[in-house]
Amino acid sequence: ESGCFYHPEKKAVLPCDSCGRFLCALCDVDFNGQHVCPTCLEVGKKKGKIKNLLNHRTRYDSIAIALAVFPLLIFYITPLTAPIAIYIAIRYWNAPVSIVPRRHKVRYVSAIVIASLQIIGWAVGIYYFTNR
Repeated sequence: ESGCFYHPEKKAVLPCDSCGRFLCALCDVDFNGQHVCPTCLEVGKKKGKIKNLLNHRTRYDSIAIALAVFPLLIFYITPLTAPIAIYIAIRYWNAPVSIVPRRHKVRYVSAIVIASLQIIGWAVGIYYFTNR
């Protein structure tokens, strides 16, 4: 019997598949069928050796709201950005969100409403100026 590398007072249950250190049940990280220690997991994350480890998520709700709101400062690009904002909001409606709880559905709906109002505004403006 041997003790855990990180907790010498606890009994080791298995070795790390990466470095061979003995681990207790508390230190064992089961990752894609491999048992790794916390240090190997952190090193793999930093060096990018672990391919299936999710390091970040794209926040499509932020992209959609930015495409709907920021072009209002330069209004002549809104005919291009408004449909893109609607597409992103609808396409990524069920995409995984950030680890931090957010109200992403509200942001998607806000982006769709703002972009739709921009498209309606352009349509009314074009109609008004062509029929004047």
